[in-house]
Amino acid sequence: MANDIIITNIKGLAQVRDTSPEKIAGAVMSELPVIENAFLHLSNGIIADYGTMEKMPSVKDEVIDASDRFVFPSFVDSHTHLVFAATREEEFVMKIKGATYSDIAKKGGGILNSAKKLRNTSEDELFERTLLRANEVIHLGTGAIEITSGYGL
Repeated sequence: MANDIIITNIKGLAQVRDTSPEKIAGAVMSELPVIENAFLHLSNGIIADYGTMEKMPSVKDEVIDASDRFVFPSFVDSHTHLVFAATREEEFVMKIKGATYSDIAKKGGGILNSAKKLRNTSEDELFERTLLRANEVIHLGTGAIEITSGYGL
């Protein structure tokens, strides 16, 4: 038996296209297709249908009223570095001010310093820090994530 949910009265259902484009580039990237006064039908957690409220199918198992709200797809972040022992924002400031990676390394910073800090941090501590970061990006709307370490030096 299907578990059907219909989200109704959506002020704006964003990023919907009738066909999936092969590639989005240039000016098209600034377009945000939105259906106003929309519904979204989920069946067993999969999008089954969507459209304007006038075309909404009969009520299913659960109805969620999204009046005055927008519905967006989740973000897919295909390249992150969530596993790290220490931040490097001071190096970022140095780069903005014109420092080279060599200059930063001479002052004790850089990727080798980051790798050393990583090796000196316990796996449990790294896991806990990474879990906090992952939960934060999920809270901000990321639905799929790839995590790379960057420390295979």
